[in-house]
Amino acid sequence: MTPEQLQIAVTVRRTAAERPNELARTMAPHPLIHQELPYDPTYFVYNRRLATASLNNLSADEVYWRVRCSVILRHTGELPLEIRGPDAETLLNRVFTRDVAKNRVGRCSYQFACYDHGGMITDGVLVRLAEDRFWYGQADGDLYSWLLANARGLDVEVLDPVVWVSQVQGPKSFDVLAAAIDGALPQPFNYFDVAEVQIAGQPVILTRSGFTNELGWEFYLMPDTDIDAIGSRILEAGKPFDMTPTSADAFRTRRIEAGLLNAGSDFDETTTPFDAGLGHMIDFDKGDFCGRDALLQADQRCRTWGLRTDGGVAQIGRTLKLKGHDAGVVCSSAWSPFQRCGVALVRLDDADIRPDTSLEVVCTDGETRPARTCSTPRYDEKREIPRGLKVDIPRVA
Repeated sequence: MTPEQLQIAVTVRRTAAERPNELARTMAPHPLIHQELPYDPTYFVYNRRLATASLNNLSADEVYWRVRCSVILRHTGELPLEIRGPDAETLLNRVFTRDVAKNRVGRCSYQFACYDHGGMITDGVLVRLAEDRFWYGQADGDLYSWLLANARGLDVEVLDPVVWVSQVQGPKSFDVLAAAIDGALPQPFNYFDVAEVQIAGQPVILTRSGFTNELGWEFYLMPDTDIDAIGSRILEAGKPFDMTPTSADAFRTRRIEAGLLNAGSDFDETTTPFDAGLGHMIDFDKGDFCGRDALLQADQRCRTWGLRTDGGVAQIGRTLKLKGHDAGVVCSSAWSPFQRCGVALVRLDDADIRPDTSLEVVCTDGETRPARTCSTPRYDEKREIPRGLKVDIPRVA
């Protein structure tokens, strides 16, 4: 696709200071964007890349049922950074709160980074390709500059490997994988494993993770491969299951139900990992890291919980009330066609408020409705579905 064709084909959400064609020309599109173009896509900027905001092929409810009952394909805006060199592990241990030494070659780990004051920068999946080579598929946020700032005196490189990430998620996702790869399924391929396979004769890196809390896998597209051949093979393998490209709607409700946090909305530089319910992922015993001193002094109570609202969807912002007084922030919200209520992730002002507390919340239609806090995940509490230990395909309402 030529740059001129891309300018015509891509619609980008504009801001007051930006024109769509300028963004389409300067922001990087996913190399499989042509799979989305037949569905009238709109895009937003994520990690200086274009991420799909909407497609006209499926409604939000239809996407939800596809990922719960069958399978979906999603080309993401994640930005993999490569960290390599003799001191790669040392640098990552300076920046992340968890012990990177425990992340063996051939395995992934969920990692997030903090500023020195304890506020969170971004999160993502760390892929260990070799003892001295990592990819970090990060959510939105400038971790690149933070890594460089903390690499002083170390023998390490931080670079953009020009790798793109897509996800195949849902209970039929491994059927699609079996049909797409050349040869047999990788063994073992456990939750948060890494595997290198051949698809359409091309090398592809797979990981067993995702952003839906369903069974699924991600594939990493490398610049020196025939990406179109890989994409065509995977799309063809998904046809028997009605797999089509989907937008951000593929993740929103399902990840809120699962309690999976979105950088920039569910946490930011003012939020500590404790506030976000991630305090159990801080390893104070591993030695010094960015934010350690501040986090040792921080309030270690969780302020982030789920919320259910009957009859409406909570309006994002400071819309929570407790006995008529402001109670906190609605960070993310959506409608759950399975639970038949509004679901949300909220951050409460009072850390003593726990699940099963009655609140009021302003909804997207302007009405104020009763709501109740809850723990997450809202079901599959042991997260057995994405680990392949449980098959739970709900009936479509």
